[in-house]
Amino acid sequence: MSFIAELKRRNVFRVGIAYVVVSWLVAQIADLVLDNIESPAWVMQTLMLVLALGFPFALIFAWAFELTPEGLKKEKDVDRSKSITQTTGRKLDYTIITILVFALGYFAYDKFVLDPARDAALVESAQVEQAAGQEGAAGKTIAVLPFVNMSPDPDQEYFSDGISEEILNALAKVQELQVSGRTSSFAFKGQSQDLRLIGETLGVGHILEGSVRKSGNTVRITAQLIRVDNGFHLWSETYDRELDNVFAIQDEISAAILHELKATLLDGESATVKAVRTNTEAYELYLLAKQRMYERTGPTIESAAELLDRAIAIDPEYAPAYAQRAIAELLLSEGAGSYGNIPLKEAQSRSKLYLDKALQLDPNLAEAWAGMGLHELNSLSAQNWQQAIVDLEKALAINPGLIDASNWLHNAYQATGQPGKGRDVVMNMVERDPLYRPGIRNAINSYVWFGEHDKGFEHLERIQPLIPNDATIQSSEAALYQSLGQTARALELSESSVALQPSNSVARLTLSFGLLNTQQYERVVEMGEEWHPIMALTLLDRTEEASILAFKRADELADVPTLFTFLNMTNRSDELVTYLEERWDSLDALRADFPNYGGVGDFIMIDVALAYSRAGNPERFDQAMSLAADAHEAMLADGVNNFVFFMAEASRLALGGDVEASLNYLDRAISRGYTGASRLSFEWPALQPLEGDPRYEAIQARMVEHVNSEREKLGLEPVST
Repeated sequence: MSFIAELKRRNVFRVGIAYVVVSWLVAQIADLVLDNIESPAWVMQTLMLVLALGFPFALIFAWAFELTPEGLKKEKDVDRSKSITQTTGRKLDYTIITILVFALGYFAYDKFVLDPARDAALVESAQVEQAAGQEGAAGKTIAVLPFVNMSPDPDQEYFSDGISEEILNALAKVQELQVSGRTSSFAFKGQSQDLRLIGETLGVGHILEGSVRKSGNTVRITAQLIRVDNGFHLWSETYDRELDNVFAIQDEISAAILHELKATLLDGESATVKAVRTNTEAYELYLLAKQRMYERTGPTIESAAELLDRAIAIDPEYAPAYAQRAIAELLLSEGAGSYGNIPLKEAQSRSKLYLDKALQLDPNLAEAWAGMGLHELNSLSAQNWQQAIVDLEKALAINPGLIDASNWLHNAYQATGQPGKGRDVVMNMVERDPLYRPGIRNAINSYVWFGEHDKGFEHLERIQPLIPNDATIQSSEAALYQSLGQTARALELSESSVALQPSNSVARLTLSFGLLNTQQYERVVEMGEEWHPIMALTLLDRTEEASILAFKRADELADVPTLFTFLNMTNRSDELVTYLEERWDSLDALRADFPNYGGVGDFIMIDVALAYSRAGNPERFDQAMSLAADAHEAMLADGVNNFVFFMAEASRLALGGDVEASLNYLDRAISRGYTGASRLSFEWPALQPLEGDPRYEAIQARMVEHVNSEREKLGLEPVST
């Protein structure tokens, strides 16, 4: 008899099947029972292990023993003629069938009765957890809407706005609480919007609103805290006080809100806030000055400076007034991005005196550290830019809600060649305060530098309905179209943004870029000396005028990169070398003063390398090329991806003799939409080694064709090659 036949005869297979079925049923019942009595997990694990270990023993037992009428006997002791294995086998079959029927019934009960109840419980549990998670995230967020001015005099609105902002700043100092920025919260001023819509727009779970009635020397402030998702009032209070106690009211409101949120949302954090005290009249002047500074125009900032001078005269010990006075001085300095014409050195000197006084009075005043960061950033020295980062990070550690400090920190990271860090700051900034104008444009610049145009358009589309017909929005949209080579569309938007706000320096800068890229050089010169006229004058062959302006800007505004480019374009590279070596004893010293252009390329070292190549100085050439390569590798590692960087990289590679790689980057730049001078190697002199190569000439012809296509859309005559 074969081994398989013998296994069948001894019912080994039947015993194995019966064991498995019984074990499965036992495990199911045990799981149900143990789960209900909440037994430890190891109990079920032990049972499963025992059942698994018992299986081979059951098979061995079936092989070695047989059940007889006289009882259990060893197989070798049973007479084959008297064996009843067939009868035992049939009994095992019946047993297996019975157990299977029972198991099938249990399976059906589990599937159609127990499972739905379990699933419902799991779904409910998941929903509760999800809701708790959402409440935990949304619950730690709040927007402070501008309190309504209920005073008889409508001119007292600055006072109600100021009270709202002071409370906002107090709440922003609590690390676990995320407070929507002032610009975005105040965008809903005077609107009867549904609070749920406001909460959804700002991404917050709670809203504080209220009113202020000021009459003579008394003030009534009403405040109420509302939960956005259901509109329930969590807390409300009315305060009637003498005006001298306005600071105490601010403290009381902030403390009450924190108490209401702290119990369930802030993990029991103990937080206290305290407004800086001063004379009531000085405080009102301070609030009015801040309101005017937010308008960000030259006349309003000048008015704010006068108000702050009066506040300081009344209370020479009021630190916040000194801090804001310093910031006003810096904003009124000359240059692109500023709002006045105070000589930069004079503005720097006076602002430093104000800041030192503010920090002497209050070493932990966030506004003063933010102002110190702006002062260092405006110093035109890379070493000071590094200090600006330290100061601004300190300001934000004290008060994370200082949105201006976040913006200046982004600018400092960009100035020091750290576009990745700058991007992190600006994205956090627009999340907190999506309608803050400088943040909008800096976010768009970041999207452009990293080649994320879709995200840029999505961002503008999300906020545009809240601030329609806005110059910043239009110039930002223009920057996106410009970076895609759609210069005609970009120019239309730039013209519109400048018409809306002629003093908007960023809008004018965007317009000048568009004019340069469509070869409208006369218009660039007409815009004035701040808006790329050196390049335009050079391309118009007005090199003497360009030279005077280039040296002036280099000496007064540290615009050395533009000077170096001009000198190489006009074949005066020997003057570049002389200028450099008279002021810096090494290229490392030059690099320390000009870390690199974080998002668009290391122009200054590429120009230095070209000058030393023409001067026949291979050692300095190699050193400059190495520094440029390091800078570009860092930008690539950060993810920089735009056509200006591609042009810079094409120039570096052409200068280094890597023709294939240079042509590849040049092709990428032109395919992305770059446009410029008809002769690329004049505007980018490091590309001169490529001239005569048929592939280079074909790429240049494509670029000129694109320029003429955009000029045609603008009604302009074509240019030739």
